[in-house]
Amino acid sequence: MVMKSYTKIMTLTFFICFSLFQNNGKIKAQEASKVVVKQIEGVYKFYVNDKKFDLKGVGINYVDGHDFEALHQAGGNAFRTWGTKNVEKELEAAKKYGFMVALGISLGKELWGFDYNDEEAVAKQLKKVKSIVKKYKDHPNVLCWVLGNELNLLFNEDGSLKKVNPKVYDAVSEMVDYIHKEDLYHPVTTTFAGVIEDHLEVALKRLPQLDIISVQVYGDLERVEELMKNTGISKPYMITEFGPRGFWEMPKTDWNREIEEVSGPKADGILNRMEKGLIGNTSGKCLGGFAFEWGQKQERTPTWYGMFHKDGSQTETIDNLTKLWTGNYPKNRAPRVDSIMLNGKKSVQNIKLKPNQKYTSKVYAYDHDGDTLTYKWVISKEVDIRSQGGEKEIEPATVDVKIIENDDAFTFITPEEGEYRIFAYVYDGKGKAGGGNIPFLVAN
Repeated sequence: MVMKSYTKIMTLTFFICFSLFQNNGKIKAQEASKVVVKQIEGVYKFYVNDKKFDLKGVGINYVDGHDFEALHQAGGNAFRTWGTKNVEKELEAAKKYGFMVALGISLGKELWGFDYNDEEAVAKQLKKVKSIVKKYKDHPNVLCWVLGNELNLLFNEDGSLKKVNPKVYDAVSEMVDYIHKEDLYHPVTTTFAGVIEDHLEVALKRLPQLDIISVQVYGDLERVEELMKNTGISKPYMITEFGPRGFWEMPKTDWNREIEEVSGPKADGILNRMEKGLIGNTSGKCLGGFAFEWGQKQERTPTWYGMFHKDGSQTETIDNLTKLWTGNYPKNRAPRVDSIMLNGKKSVQNIKLKPNQKYTSKVYAYDHDGDTLTYKWVISKEVDIRSQGGEKEIEPATVDVKIIENDDAFTFITPEEGEYRIFAYVYDGKGKAGGGNIPFLVAN
């Protein structure tokens, strides 16, 4: 009896050990999804466990916001990240809602001072990448690996683009080779700022084994098919960031402040560019993209890129994504904001006001559902130090002013001389919002 029990225990122990120590002898706590990019009848697509996967994605930087439930309700099925600081929480949410994750691994950028001639620093970075890949490669919700973000972005002193050290791509090439050896189930990409032919050429000479090209375009999304065709690259590609027109693509005031679109035209523009660059892309090479960004961040303004406001309110852009992804708008739609004016002028008219004088700003908005709208007005200083490449930017302080009227029209007494921006926030009382802003100069 004792021998029989011992035999059963040993057999069970062997079975457990055999089950765990597979995949080249490493413990496999969960089953990886097998992801491949296949070309069928001239069209590249993701296939997850042999099933076609049509990408409906957003970018999520966890600290900027991570309303995973809202993404699920909107019909999204994937998100990309920029690093692994909050990866455990992100993968937990992905498993809960069935999202696939383009898992970003943060790499040093020359733009921010990383030296790719420093062999010790490069080796240390490679070691970090290896440990991340080993740890998460078997998670069932990993779609692909995203090595770094816009490593090609570097500027000369005059603001023009500068080519990065080619050793950047030698370092990435080592990482790709390692992943291809260690992880048989997930493709690898790296992202490029814009579609810049000579940048891509230099990179791909050193990275011919890269599985997917990822480009990040904003205004250029509508012509991304043409731009990519002109490069002659035959690989499949993704749009790992797209959204409103970037601040570098918009008009500026004559005192050099960027002019942001109000929420209605902004949402229209994103939708139109998606229809042309993604949905209407006939190249067969575009795998889809990730809208930027599913949260709220400060970059020139607190409303430029985020699809949410700081209080969690959703904007019209989310309504449009929902319509594209599910075929229907949500039951409650965001307020529509068409324009904002200050002293009877639009933002492109270089609005200059006198200090300690009375002026009026007006926002033009309506609600698709007939909800009663409420208005919040904020005046802030302009950004002191402008960030580059998505680096952290400090949101300017708000300014207290004397208020005379406060509704869809806002009458106030101007502050002292300086550069300011006035924001109108429009709420429907049901979790949706719109808005706009105008830069203005106060001077005698």
